[in-house]
Order: sequence, then structure tokens, then C-alpha cells
Amino acid sequence: MCISCHKLPGRRSLVFVHESPTPRSETPHPRTLHELRESGHTYRTVKAEIRENLLARLRSGAPRFPGIVGFDDTVLPHLERALLAGHDLVLLGERGQGKTRLIRTVTGLLDEWTPVVDGCEINDHPYAPTCVRCVKLAAEKGEDLPVAWRHRGDRYGEKLATPDTSVGDLIGDVDPIKIAEGRTLGDPETVHYGLVPRTNRGVFSVNELPDLAERIQVSLLNVLEERDIQVRGYNLRLPLDILLIASANPEDYTNRGRIITPLKDRFGAEIRTHYPLTLDNELELIRQEATLLWSDGTADAPGGAELPDHLVEIIARFTRLVRESTAVDSRSGVSARFAIAAAETAAASAVRRAALTGEERPVTRVADLPGSVPTLRGKVEFEVSEEGREVEVLAHLLRRAIAETFRRTLGGMDLSALLDKFTEGAQIETGEMTTATELLRQIGPVSGLAKIMSQVGMGEGDESPGHAAAALEFALEGLYLMRRLSKDEVDGGAVYRT
Repeated sequence: MCISCHKLPGRRSLVFVHESPTPRSETPHPRTLHELRESGHTYRTVKAEIRENLLARLRSGAPRFPGIVGFDDTVLPHLERALLAGHDLVLLGERGQGKTRLIRTVTGLLDEWTPVVDGCEINDHPYAPTCVRCVKLAAEKGEDLPVAWRHRGDRYGEKLATPDTSVGDLIGDVDPIKIAEGRTLGDPETVHYGLVPRTNRGVFSVNELPDLAERIQVSLLNVLEERDIQVRGYNLRLPLDILLIASANPEDYTNRGRIITPLKDRFGAEIRTHYPLTLDNELELIRQEATLLWSDGTADAPGGAELPDHLVEIIARFTRLVRESTAVDSRSGVSARFAIAAAETAAASAVRRAALTGEERPVTRVADLPGSVPTLRGKVEFEVSEEGREVEVLAHLLRRAIAETFRRTLGGMDLSALLDKFTEGAQIETGEMTTATELLRQIGPVSGLAKIMSQVGMGEGDESPGHAAAALEFALEGLYLMRRLSKDEVDGGAVYRT
């Protein structure tokens, strides 16, 4: 099952519902080389497949890289040019900029099904077998050479580069069992293939390329240029058909960093990624990527909480403020996972409240946001001068994000009806464990509540106590931040007064 973001009719808050994965079409029928020829199948290299399928999508206007947000006018044109040119490429960007996600979407440009010699370790095409085993089998079987089919989802390989990665992991090594069986060391059939050859006729990704030891980087040189491999001191001619895409941090991807210059030269394209450039992109990314199950708005929805639009906006603004803060190490960046984790943690807080208090249809509120700050601290690298103040810095930036969202949504509204509730020393107490019903009981009827709810993005159907409490609590916090109310922090909550 996968999770997708949907808007329910008449509702603007963030909800997530299950969708079935895109179904695979039926496996093609040809099972021998003769049947494959009769079917009219044409052999194409991986890069030719990608080029032609990309051109077809460009001409038709179909989505080329589904799920990629905010790169349409910046990164994707460079990527498309590199793929059309048939280049191996490297994506440069700080952590959490969607490099791996982007690489994985490239496999969607492969043909859905491709034929391989049945049982081949390196996925040889039946028209052009290259490994010793398949060459022998083709000579033996002729037109009866057995054919199997691989889906494009199985034609992707990935390795997270680590200092302990070996040549054997990536390229291959001599199999001692085969040597013990009596084969000679130079026999190609003694090789146990690594990840790269096993992704032959597919897309292979090396994440954080500079983290590979230099001698391992050298092993990739022949794969990129000469398309052969070297194992234990002897060359094995193996013309791999592969698109190699790497990712790296820009600071490491220099000759002063941890990348060897000859390897840099082998990549045909170097493409820079970035964090979302606009608030709208940030909002779209949070809605798309958060994977906690929210309720679908029905009273009997299991185990989730709704996340209203104004809270998604607060989280998006909070993330952008953290990225811009001088207290944060800009070289390490602030991952998109920061915002996603914040959204999931806030909703989880509402789910927890509902479980402990028996609240029905939980809706996430402003009071659920502060609890995520300590857990988010580990996702941010702070400047040395801020040591010990990390939570304080994040809490301050969260308040700024709430204030900015309040100014945009409710800043121009007349909230005197809500302020009138504080005459004669009245006070309102709220917090993470205060139910929506209890909060509304303390506030009482508020003239213009429907307009307040509408201004924060709640439409027809958002009429539960949880929605009303979420809108009013946001208004109270905004009035406090605008210095029209005072607030005393108490254990697990706050008390608003004049």
C-alpha cells in the first residue's frame, strides 16, 4: 500500500488515505528467443529506452517525474537534457533535497517489461548475450534460448557509499567455492558479480559517492568509460549496459574534498539540487510526503488525526525559518524530512490525546506543535556558539512561524468577540491534553466563529468541536504573539488572560 495526499470534498485540511499501488500489466508471453523475434520486439540500450520514453512524455505532456516537487523550472530541465544526451550523471545537493527520490523516479522512464535470458545473473538481453554462461547457452539452444521478463521496478540498484564498501560489493570478486570446484582463477565463471553488474540493463545509484574510499572510486572508472570490470588482477570484458547516477554533497565533491578528479571527469552531467524555493512548494512537499495515517474525516476513521491547513503552513514556515537562521550550520542544511517529521509528530500528539481522553475525531491544534521541538533537535546541526540553546532557538522560530501564519490568515480580522471573553479577569486554560470540548466550554459561544474557521481554511464539513477548537486556539495564540493577550506557561499547557 502507498499513501497519497487527497482533499476531501468541501475540506481543505490535510488527510491521507490508502491507495493501491499502480498495478503491473500482464507479463509478455514470449518465452523463447524464437517467440521473441516473432513478436517484433526491438532491442534498445537502457539509455536509448530512457531517451525515447522521455521524448514521448515530453511530446504528450505526460508527467515525467511524478512526485518531484519544486524542481520543474530549475533541476528537471538539466536532468532531461542529460538523459536525452545519454550521460551518466551526478546530483549535488545538501541532505534532504530529494536527490534519492529523483534518482528513483528515473526508472519510470524504462520500458515496463524487458526480456532477459532466463537465469542470467546480469540480465543479458536474448538478442545480445555477453556473459560466458549465456553465450554458451545461446550456442546450445539457438532459437529455443529460454526468455524471462523483468519489470522496470526490478531494474534499479542502489548502494549507500560507506568507507567500508569493497570492490567486491560493487563490482564482484572471485568465488572461492567455484575455484574449489576446479575452475582456474582466470575463468570468468569464477566471478561472483557485485551490485553494478547485477543491475546490468538498468539504473544504478551510488548515494554519497565521495564517501567511497579512493581505491573503490577507481574501480568505477572502467565501468563508466570502458564498460568492463577488473577483478583480482585480471580484466573481464563485460560491456555493461547501465545508467549510473550518483549523489553527493557539494562540499565533498571537489578535488579538495573526497572525490578523485578522474572519476569526476567520467560523469557527463553535474546537476545541482535545492530545497523548496517557495512556501507553496514546501506545503506541497509536506502534504505529499508525510506518511502517518490521518483520519479521513469520518467519525469511525481508525487511529488518525486531521492536520488543518493552517498548521501545515506553520510547519512549512517553521522549516524555512530554521534553514535561514544564523544559529544553524548552513553547510549541513535542514532536510525536507524535518518538516515531514514535524507534521507527523504534531498529528501523533493529537492521536495520543484522543486515546488518553476518549476524544472523538481528533484534530491537531497549536498546542500539539511544541511537543515536536525536542524531537526535531537531532535533525538540525547548530553553530558551536548555540550549544545548549538548541531547543530555545527552535521554540523561538516556531513562535515566529505561528505569528507569520496568523498575520496572513487572521491578521486583518476583527477578533473583538474573542477578546471580550477575557473581561473581568477571565482566563482560558489549554494544552496538549485539553480536549476540544473542554476548550470550547471555557471559551463559550463566539460571534463570527464560522468566519474565523473559513479564514484558516476550514470549509463546509469542518464543523466538529475539534475543528472549532483548532481555529480558536490558533486565534488565541496569535493574539498573544501580537501582544493583545498575555499567556502563562504551565505544565503541559498555557493559560491565556488579558
